[in-house]
Amino acid sequence: MLYRIRHAAIEVLLVHPGGPYWKPKDDGAWSIPKGEFSPAEDPLVAARREFFEETGVAIEGDLRALKPIQQSGGKIVHAWAVEGDLDPATIVSNTFEIEWPPRSGRLQSFPEIDRAAWFALPEATRKILRGQVPLLEELAQMLV
Repeated sequence: MLYRIRHAAIEVLLVHPGGPYWKPKDDGAWSIPKGEFSPAEDPLVAARREFFEETGVAIEGDLRALKPIQQSGGKIVHAWAVEGDLDPATIVSNTFEIEWPPRSGRLQSFPEIDRAAWFALPEATRKILRGQVPLLEELAQMLV
């Protein structure tokens, strides 16, 4: 989870999932950049890779482990906090293909992340997926 301090407030970088299903969703739809990794892969190495794949930016700095969380669908999310900055307008995400419209037989390509933005913690708490709110809470406690 990339964070920065602006005007004495903690801001976090959140990403919005791409694709037609997520396009109209906003509050409760954003996420930290994250992804899947195999049991044999080091979670920190995977976190760096996934951040790059979703944003096009290599993450640098001292990453501080946060407690893993379990999202409502059962997925366990391992996350790290790191202070840094980037311009959300410059992100370049990898893409995925799905049949769209459904049952059309046509595959279309969509970015995994269609946008990113900085949010102060109160707004981030409203924007982020409900299951990831504990990550924001832990970050706030860590930085006090």
